[in-house]
Amino acid sequence: MLAKGKAMAERIGTGTILIKEGALLPDSLRFESAPCSNGWREVKNLDGRGLDRKIREAIWIFFYLAGEVRASGFGLDREAVVSKAVRRALAKVKLDLGNSLEVTEVTAKRFLGLSYVTVSAHAPHIQEIIAFCRP
Repeated sequence: MLAKGKAMAERIGTGTILIKEGALLPDSLRFESAPCSNGWREVKNLDGRGLDRKIREAIWIFFYLAGEVRASGFGLDREAVVSKAVRRALAKVKLDLGNSLEVTEVTAKRFLGLSYVTVSAHAPHIQEIIAFCRP
């Protein structure tokens, strides 16, 4: 279940990183996180650059899968609409087999009393560096 609407709308913004629960991560990688949605956690106090630096220090890589993820939501309650748009973006990442999501933009507008929110994001993937050795 997605975290309560208002709290989600206040927390999700440009630079927010979400990581799939159970994603394979280096043992040395330590960061604070909070539950965000079914199977996803929000990384606290780190943006994409900060997380990338920590991952590289562990000799892993943080690379971007091709393309941008965009999802929208409509409704009366802005907070619920943000939650709906984030849920839709995460569903798209699951289809691409990514293990993280970095929000690049959240655009919120109102028209005739309805909220319209678009979440734009990239789906970086965290992976151990595989070294190829010659026999």
